[in-house]
Amino acid sequence: MALRRVLGLGRALGRRSYCSKSPLPPDFVEALRAVVGTHNVSTAMAVREQHGHDESMHVCAPPDAVVWPHVVGQVQELAALCYRYRVPMVPFGTGTGLEGGVNAVQGGVCFDLSHMNAIVELSLEDFSVSVEPGVTRKALNSYLRGTGLWFPVDPGADASLCGMAATGASGTNAVRYGTMRPNVLNLRVVLPDGRLLHTAGAGRQPRKRAAGYDLTSLFVGSEGTLGFLTLATLRLHPLPEASAATTTAFPSVQAAVDCTVQVLQAAVPVARIEFLDEVMAGACGRFSNMELPVAPTLLLELHGSRHGLAEQQQQTVLLAEEIVRLNGGSNLAWAEELEERERLWAMRHCAWYAALALRPGCQGYSTDVCVPISRLPDVVVETKRDLQDSGLTGPMVGHVGDGNFHCILVFDTQDKDEAQRVHAFTERLGRRALAAGGTCTGEHGVGLGKRALLLEELGQEGLDTLRSIKAALDPHNLMNPGKVL
Repeated sequence: MALRRVLGLGRALGRRSYCSKSPLPPDFVEALRAVVGTHNVSTAMAVREQHGHDESMHVCAPPDAVVWPHVVGQVQELAALCYRYRVPMVPFGTGTGLEGGVNAVQGGVCFDLSHMNAIVELSLEDFSVSVEPGVTRKALNSYLRGTGLWFPVDPGADASLCGMAATGASGTNAVRYGTMRPNVLNLRVVLPDGRLLHTAGAGRQPRKRAAGYDLTSLFVGSEGTLGFLTLATLRLHPLPEASAATTTAFPSVQAAVDCTVQVLQAAVPVARIEFLDEVMAGACGRFSNMELPVAPTLLLELHGSRHGLAEQQQQTVLLAEEIVRLNGGSNLAWAEELEERERLWAMRHCAWYAALALRPGCQGYSTDVCVPISRLPDVVVETKRDLQDSGLTGPMVGHVGDGNFHCILVFDTQDKDEAQRVHAFTERLGRRALAAGGTCTGEHGVGLGKRALLLEELGQEGLDTLRSIKAALDPHNLMNPGKVL
């Protein structure tokens, strides 16, 4: 608990750390079993602890019970039961979040939605698919193999698609295909009292709409605080016929990020453009057993038709190589073979574990600021200098094509001085991003740790508006309490 206070996370626990503010009502667990069956309810400590944390460093806060509904009607019945007895509810997908979003800080019931794993409807002509919350990103793309379509939002982890919607996830492809928000067409939501809501109307999947308030966007990024996302209708994209990827190293962080901005300003049609500082490049190379210069590095990828990509490359290579050369970067060597490209992006997706390997036995915390592209070079360089001055291990990696970057801070949680420096650094970085016109979180969400920064970002009026929305949909504060607000 001392560490939580040092890191400014103690407030997230509210009135509870490892037990409910009040015990579950008598016979309540039996009522849960009556809905989903005995084998789909557990109060075992090992199971509760498994569902009381995600991939973040936030202290485990287990629920009092875990349930596994199989159909939406069971979710409705369970929610109505919890609502009637004023028991907190926490949605759980795959547990791959990075902000403590599944930690049951006020106890209650965890709804593990992994058994609801049907791909309900696929429309090839409409480029859309409807999936239940147990369907993961990789499972969907495997199902789509051979259709010529894919779902490109790629946060790295094999997260559940409804969980990705709940956190407003993003990833390496966002510079071309966007984040989760524009790729969600409709959501089926079980509200806290058990009522069912279709955010764009039942069965509807228009590519655009101007009918009333945008309820779909309200629930995308709501982090489980407004209801259970039990079905997501998603926008699919044509699978590129051909892809080509390359890496290029630079003499400095400034040069690499300047090059990123210039590539975007020159309208080079990149599908991915990722940044690694020299610490992360070295860590990724060692962890994935790949030859990568220990220098600030950009990873780029183009998508297109086979004929079009060849033409695109001829034009792009000349333009990109000129921009790279002007910034002191190394020569571009394009890789078009699938195996080579997959190996490159597998290395990038293992950045979290590569960073943790720098200090075995320590824990990691990932920052998640996003700033306007024009301010990206200054903010990244200032952050790099701040990291060095703070004496912290914090390799940098980012989806710099949309201004989003992370410092993966690896530190000894038992070292109070180092923990304090981590906390102070993350506060400075968040405020640096806000001062640059950006946000404290581009894709991970607010969760437990960024609530103070959310107030600074939105202002009191903005936060009060969010609270009014929350109170209208969840008047008893039962849905994932202690998060975001």
